[in-house]
Amino acid sequence: MSLVRRAVPEDAPEVLRLRQVMIDSVFAADGSRDWHTESLPTLRARLGEPDGDFAAFVVDHPERPGALAALVAGTLEYRIGKAGNPHGRIGFVFSVATDPDARRRGYARACMEELLQWFRERGAGQVDLTASAEAEPLYASLGFARTKDPLMRVNYPSL
Repeated sequence: MSLVRRAVPEDAPEVLRLRQVMIDSVFAADGSRDWHTESLPTLRARLGEPDGDFAAFVVDHPERPGALAALVAGTLEYRIGKAGNPHGRIGFVFSVATDPDARRRGYARACMEELLQWFRERGAGQVDLTASAEAEPLYASLGFARTKDPLMRVNYPSL
């Protein structure tokens, strides 16, 4: 039996906690958690949509009941098709985190494998993610490769 399971609405506070772990480690953010309260209802609702375009897979923490050890989350997007992906379905992995005291146990890999299977079952022709230097070996072992995609971004203030 796999340790990995699909996250449910009750996992939302722990999903946010692990997302913050990822944000703090990758972006060296200020550690502010003020946004968690506002985000929680939306996340709970999205975790309650089993047939939607969002999925999160988790591993329960083996030493801390009620806590999560690992998280992987992603979305399925549509873009106009192209060669190699004529239907335009693209998976995007946007949050991979393991609790610091649960690392090096294969939890992130197991969660990633479940998410990648979820994308395949939904017809994704490609899966994208951004990788930190320390996580790149894991993603490379799962078949990911660096691209020349010139990503740009604009941020809008909260509504």
